[in-house]
Formats: sequence, structure tokens, C-alpha cells
Amino acid sequence: MRARFFSPPPKDTLHARASEAASLSASLPLMAMEARRLAASVSLGLHGRGRAGPGESFWQYRALGAGETHARIDWRKSARHGDALFVRDHEWEAARSFHVFIDRSASMNYSSGKQAQKIDHAVIIGLALADLLVRSGERVALLGETSTSASRQIIDRLAEALSHPRMMDGDLPSTVTLPRNAHAIVIGDMIAAPEKIQSLLSTLNQSGVHSTLLRILDPAEAAFPFSGETELVSTETSQTFDIGDAAAFANHARERLAAHENMLNQIAKRHQSHLVTHRTDEPITPCLLNLMTRFARRDDEGMSAVYG
Repeated sequence: MRARFFSPPPKDTLHARASEAASLSASLPLMAMEARRLAASVSLGLHGRGRAGPGESFWQYRALGAGETHARIDWRKSARHGDALFVRDHEWEAARSFHVFIDRSASMNYSSGKQAQKIDHAVIIGLALADLLVRSGERVALLGETSTSASRQIIDRLAEALSHPRMMDGDLPSTVTLPRNAHAIVIGDMIAAPEKIQSLLSTLNQSGVHSTLLRILDPAEAAFPFSGETELVSTETSQTFDIGDAAAFANHARERLAAHENMLNQIAKRHQSHLVTHRTDEPITPCLLNLMTRFARRDDEGMSAVYG
């Protein structure tokens, strides 16, 4: 088994980053194709933004609310329903900006063997989300690496940026100035030290930026189904840790993961963010539907930790 330690890895060299980018680039065409397929499938189950606002596209009829002007009444609809008065709501058309960060650190290359690597799911979900958000009228960027765009070729644009060596090191975004009311989507395994994640969310929250944490886990990381004499090897450093009998160590590993998850939940709630956990042995479609349904709501409705 391979596992990541919290000790700081040595600073990446340009050669190492170029090698990582080349490896990812080889898989990007297939990932982009899968992202398009998933986005097309999910979009069939989504109906616009699902919230009222100053647009031109009709969304729904609803009863006239207290204090609303009678100029908004749809008299034809109201005449067919006796004494009830109805208003025509239109869909919100003020584009928001979503900034996607995909953790491309070495720990994301982990796979327990039967499943795809975590980076594969992270990239496919990130690209599919970008496509779905653009279809919904939003603007999307790869955080700190591209400008926001509403292009229908958003998957190609972001895939092209992902194929280059990383502009930013680390498993979390560096400090980037985002516009107020923007939304940062951070996709990774979230095994960074809790204080680093708290610092990031605190900075975003104080800047008026909304945030979502999408945690990608391999099922073996959650279940720790190993036995026999085992040595854990860091994916990002040369560190090793002999744990002896893995079966005897398993409960400790699960407890550490549960404690880390509980800490993440608390941090997310404290900073008005929300945490979504996705495992690589699960289908991606429910995760996309979960996230897009949440993005369609008003950001001030309150967030909570969810699975999908």
C-alpha cells in the first residue's frame, strides 16, 4: 500500500512538474470525452437554474406575494383560477463566476488497483462541472490558470490548461484574488492538514467568495482492507513507515480518517462552505447532479456536508 504523510514534500522541480503534466496529458482526451458524455446525460435531468430573477426565459407561475405590485400579475392565468392571483417568474440570468481547482499533487495518482486513480475522477468531474455550469449560463475558469469563460468549448479550454505544468504547487490553491460572490470549487483528496484547509476557507469567506470542497477518496483509503506485514510509502516523499500487521493497524487508520473527516465538516460549516465526498468506486453522475442542484440554489441558503 502507498500512503501520504503530512510532512512537507521537497519543492517540485520544473522537470518533475513537466513530467506530471505529460503523464496527465496522455489521458486527457479520454477524460474530456467522458466528461462530455456525463455532462450531456446530467443536463437532461436539469431544468435551467431553478431560481427566479431578472431574465427573459419563463420559469414558473406562482401566487402573488404580499407587498408585490399588481403590475406583475398575469391576468390571463389568474382569470382561469377564480380569485387566485398569479405572477410569472423568469429565470435568473446574471452570470456568476466559478473557479475550479483540481489537486494534481502526487497523492492524487493513488489507486488501490481495482479503481481508477483519484486524479482521473477529479479531472472528469471538474471538466463535466465546467460544461454543465456554462450550459446554465455561468462563467468558469481553472482557478489561477485561466480567465473565466462562457464558451461552449470550455472542456477543451480547461483540458488544454491542465496539460501544461502546474502554475501553482501544492494540494490546495495558493492565495488568489477572486471577485466577490464568485464560487471556488476545490477538488482533491483533502488530506492536507486541517489548519491549511481552514486558512483557505477563511480567506475565501472573508473575501465574500463562496466555496465547495469535493473530496475524492479511493475505497481502500476508507476501508483499509490490508493484512500482513505492511510498509506505508509516501507518494510525494521518500518517507516510509513500517506499521507491522496491517490488520491490527486498520482500526487506528479508520479512526484517523474519521477524525479528519469530522474536522473537515466542522471547518466547512464554520466558513459557510460545504463538503461533498466522492469515492472512486461510485458512479460520477449522482455526484454531478448533487453539485449542480446545490449550485442552482441561492448561496445563502446554508451549506452542509453531503455524500454523492
